[in-house]
Amino acid sequence: MKSMRIATAVAAAAVLAVCATAAAVGSTKKTVTISVASLIPGSTQAAIQQFNAQVAQFERKYPSIKLKPVEYQWTAPTFASKLAAGTLPTVFEVPFTDARTLGDNGQLADLTPYAKALPYFSKYNKAVLAEGTDAKGRIIALPKGAYAQALHYNRKLFQQAGLDPSKPPTTWAQVAKDALQISQRTGKAGYVEMGKNDNTAGWILTTVVYTLGGRMEKGTGKNAVATVNNPQTVTALNMLKKLRWTDNSMGSNFDYGWSDINQAFAAGNVGMYISGSDVYTNLVQASKIDPSIYGLAALPLAKNKNAGVLGGGTLVSVKPSANAAEKAAAMKWIDFFYEAPLVSKSRAIQNAKTLAANGQPVGVPALPLFNKQQYDLANTWIKPYINVPLGQMKPFLTDVFNQQLVPEPPVATQSVYNALNPVVEAVLTDRNANITPLLSQANSVAQQAISNGG
Repeated sequence: MKSMRIATAVAAAAVLAVCATAAAVGSTKKTVTISVASLIPGSTQAAIQQFNAQVAQFERKYPSIKLKPVEYQWTAPTFASKLAAGTLPTVFEVPFTDARTLGDNGQLADLTPYAKALPYFSKYNKAVLAEGTDAKGRIIALPKGAYAQALHYNRKLFQQAGLDPSKPPTTWAQVAKDALQISQRTGKAGYVEMGKNDNTAGWILTTVVYTLGGRMEKGTGKNAVATVNNPQTVTALNMLKKLRWTDNSMGSNFDYGWSDINQAFAAGNVGMYISGSDVYTNLVQASKIDPSIYGLAALPLAKNKNAGVLGGGTLVSVKPSANAAEKAAAMKWIDFFYEAPLVSKSRAIQNAKTLAANGQPVGVPALPLFNKQQYDLANTWIKPYINVPLGQMKPFLTDVFNQQLVPEPPVATQSVYNALNPVVEAVLTDRNANITPLLSQANSVAQQAISNGG
């Protein structure tokens, strides 16, 4: 973690700036209007109503601030175009993989004085906060949520296939065996991986490689070396090749992205797939999943000391063109909507009540944004309102905290994933795909991106 200390004089000036800004916002009746990321396109009406209810609560608390919700879903291509065009909302979300580079490039607002003025700043999980801190020690994003990759499985399809839904697979060999049984006995895809060239293909391949003990990079900064052609990547791709061509247990769609695969899973067409442990929220909000079919398990890990689970998350940022009043208003929204429900008992209960009243998930498994003590305490506050099937998530909750958590490739992350997309596509669409030269080419492309700084 890079040092976040700054000179005393600078810190004092920053605090004074926040106070002055807060005073200016509070002492005038002038209304500040900011746009904020809301829900992804296609969210259910209940989810929209729940979000709008929180907007109304915020505007009652801060009558001089008006919010303009904007539908928002992060994808690498669309984000880049909106960033270049200056059409992002005032407050928007970015993945862990992108924030530091964007901050170093001056493409995110400096939130340091506002963040350090938060009464709970000292409680942040330092490893998580570091994801939103640039090379100069400036806080350019605050955490929304963190996750560990997990295996999501359809309990109903497990039952129909003669498998025990309370005993999901714990090895990759068992994943393949169960996938084949599901496919043969139900006619549904037993196991599916995202294969879309929007970088989700490279992301999931990296996840599997981590579970086998491999890494996609070594070193740091522009001196980092691409290692996507490591032996574990070859193994992961051969596993995928067997599922696709030998077992024929992956169905017929090999172009799934994040939203697509969630919809297919919720519709009962997918037996197992990999995604973040927090995806249940989207399955409810956008895909109207029947909770009774849902199961969540920890990913299988090879017997390799380097085997681990890819961890990631989402951060909240402010566009760099925001003026002082807009940044102050944006931080109030970030505090109200994203952060305070995790550290304030009254806000946690209020938020949980609002979510539960609108049929939205409360208690979805996540990795702590704050220290473990605070995480456990917050869960006791909202216990009466937890409405997710925790019993069906027990295979994940039992094991994940005992697994080694490994961050995503730190240098040129999205470019590394992008280099892997065509390899995954080739394996899924060409029975005769030659993995070794494909990975060699991908490694060269990834290395070039690393050397160019992204």
